[in-house]
Amino acid sequence: MLFEYVLKTSKMQEFVNLDHYLKDAIEKSNIKSGKLLVYCPHTTAGITINENGDPDVKRDIIETLNQVYPIHGNYKHFEGNSHAHIKSSLMGVEKQLIVHEGKCILGTWQSVYFCEFDGPRTRKIYVLVEAI
Repeated sequence: MLFEYVLKTSKMQEFVNLDHYLKDAIEKSNIKSGKLLVYCPHTTAGITINENGDPDVKRDIIETLNQVYPIHGNYKHFEGNSHAHIKSSLMGVEKQLIVHEGKCILGTWQSVYFCEFDGPRTRKIYVLVEAI
């Protein structure tokens, strides 16, 4: 089953927790065992899995990405958001997870995040749930 979700980001760069969207897709699909794919159809955003316990981790990732790929670098792209395209390519636009007993298998401190690098915007994610 395929699900589409719309989310609104509020900052130029931020990580938005997607766990509740994934849980919703699993519940609506009635899957007990299988796999889940979360996909971002945007070239200036991405998907990652990382720590959910300390919000400073998200800040540190964004700050480090900005050090390596600064917002105002020596880029040629006329829209001025090359840094966001680069960060999207590095993060990737999809993640696949295992579903077991009706839940995504994630580590104790892990969550799935939408990575906004060119906001604020209205964005979409797609969640594909497959039973095995």
